[in-house]
Amino acid sequence: MGSAHTDADPSAWLGRSSSPAVDEWVRRHLEPTGPLTLEHDRAWATVLRVPLASGEAAWFKHCKPLQAFEPRLTAGLAARWPDRVTEVIAWDDERQWLLLADAGTPFGAFGNAPEAWEAILPRYAELQIGETSHADDHLAGGVPDLRAQVLPERYDDMLSRGDLPLDPRDVEALVAFEPRFAELCDQLASDGVAPSIQHDDLHIANVYAKGDVLRVLDWGDSSVAHPFFSLFETFRFLEGVNKLPRDDPWFGRLRDAYLEPWGSDTEIFARALRLSSFARVFAWIRQRDALEGDERTQFDVWFPDVLRYAVAATS
Repeated sequence: MGSAHTDADPSAWLGRSSSPAVDEWVRRHLEPTGPLTLEHDRAWATVLRVPLASGEAAWFKHCKPLQAFEPRLTAGLAARWPDRVTEVIAWDDERQWLLLADAGTPFGAFGNAPEAWEAILPRYAELQIGETSHADDHLAGGVPDLRAQVLPERYDDMLSRGDLPLDPRDVEALVAFEPRFAELCDQLASDGVAPSIQHDDLHIANVYAKGDVLRVLDWGDSSVAHPFFSLFETFRFLEGVNKLPRDDPWFGRLRDAYLEPWGSDTEIFARALRLSSFARVFAWIRQRDALEGDERTQFDVWFPDVLRYAVAATS
């Protein structure tokens, strides 16, 4: 988490949980200079700001069932990659609690500069390469499985749903593409790139800079999947925020920077990027299933944009 401040009253959440237990647990590890304040309370997590004498803040995060795997995953990544993952002060797997150090300022504050992505993407790739040996452990710890061999099953599940915010013509396109999708998944599974952790939400709000150190935060959307899927969100935000057309040279430059540690080719990357839009849809469906009422209505405001990428990938 960054150092943004909110004066929101935390009682709305703390009243539904164990306020004394949270406070006692945080104070066991830190010495707050004031009360914990609510940063946000969402369907997937609740975050409280912990003020510190340094003027920075620590962050308490309660991961809800949708992201119950996040404390264990984040702690493991932080232990192995302390120079590129949020510093974990403490974590409680049973209660799905995380206590995180301040990580600085999000990329978004700097305007989502492509140069910043050129710096972090090779380091993120190195993390993924190192984590291929931990993929089975991540799956055992509850991280969602979006490996290439299970994607056709997820595709069937997507097509079985009658309430997705899709135009009937788009549904027809997805139905017609199903056999080709299965073929592409088979190719991807045999391309020689091992499954690894992939953040799945790698954009301007989840990469922070503190001095010369760049760190990736908020691993609650992660899956075990083809690692190249990660750049779907990075590229989507460069299109949406920076208004870069897909033929802008920056996309090729960032692709090459990311691929350099892998020693992989652009053909595999192109195939993975095409399928990444579907993997992102499957992840959003999982999130959507956890929502009801107004929360699902608000979710469906943004969901069509992700679905649009998947429909476009059928042609």
